[in-house]
Amino acid sequence: MRDRARGAHIIAVLAGLLAFTASAGDLKLLEPERAFSFSARGIDSRTVEARFAVANGYYLYRDKLKFSIEPATLAGDPPVLPPGKIKEDEFFGKVETYRGDLVVRLPLNAPAPGTTVGVVAESQGCADQGVCYPPQRQRIALPLPALGAGAGAVVEAAPAKRTWFK
Repeated sequence: MRDRARGAHIIAVLAGLLAFTASAGDLKLLEPERAFSFSARGIDSRTVEARFAVANGYYLYRDKLKFSIEPATLAGDPPVLPPGKIKEDEFFGKVETYRGDLVVRLPLNAPAPGTTVGVVAESQGCADQGVCYPPQRQRIALPLPALGAGAGAVVEAAPAKRTWFK
C-alpha cells in the first residue's frame, strides 16, 4: 500500500512539473520560496516558532509538511500541526491544506540559551492555477534567545532580494 501511495505521489509531482513546464510561459507563478515563505524565531530556550506565509492563490498540503531540529538531540516532542481546510485535490483526492499564515511551535529539549539550532521544513504546495511544486526543503539556522530576553528576531529562509528599482 505504501508503494502505491508513493507511486501516486511521484506521478502527481511529475504531472505538476509537466504542467508547470508546459504552461510556465503562460502563467505568472511565484518561485516556491516566495509562494511558501518560511521563517522561524526562537521564542525561548525550549521553543522555536516556525512560520509559513503562503501567498494568495497558493496552498500547502498538511500531510506533506514536516519539521525537524538540528542537531536532532535538541528536538523535543513532535510538533502539533493545526487542522487544515479540507480540499478535493485533483492530484491527491481529499486532503487538508493551509492558506495564509501558518504558525507551528517546535518544542526543544532544553539547550543552553544562545545555542544555534537548525530548523528544517519539508513541504509541498500548489497554485490555484493547477500547478503543483515539487517537494521543498528549507533550512534556517537561528540562535535561541538569552534567558529573560524575550523572543528572538525572525530569520527568513529566503530573504527578499533588495533592488534599486522596484
